[in-house]
Amino acid sequence: MKRLEIIRLTENRHGTFGALLDFDLMRNEYEVFAVTLEKKWADNTEYYSCIPAGTYVCKRIKSPKFGETFEVTDVPKRKEILFHWGNTIKDTTGCILIAEEYGILGLVAAILGSKKRGFKEFMERLKGVDTFELTIHRTLLKSGYSRLKL
Repeated sequence: MKRLEIIRLTENRHGTFGALLDFDLMRNEYEVFAVTLEKKWADNTEYYSCIPAGTYVCKRIKSPKFGETFEVTDVPKRKEILFHWGNTIKDTTGCILIAEEYGILGLVAAILGSKKRGFKEFMERLKGVDTFELTIHRTLLKSGYSRLKL
């Protein structure tokens, strides 16, 4: 089964920022190919929180709003968690946003190059794949300790 991982790098008032990795079975190594943005941790509250760290199965679906994408399944007390495009936490209700780079929009830390580059590459990498395993790692740096330039 195809494997992807999200390494959550930092959490601050603008959200939870991470890196999306693709496991290459032939070379037995991971490749970082995108960045992610999720809501801050809020006790797994539906629509207001990122999902708990752990391993999940993601299934290809057709969303009325985002078209063909993947849903993260079997998250305790949660449903309809999608991968989709967007730039700031205002663009998500507990889903995982995918883009190409970190940046600033106005005065808000954001991810950039989402719909036409980051999300498109995500779907191209998963061409012909109906399910994959996703492992999400805990956030490495919490607000107040982060010196990452976002």
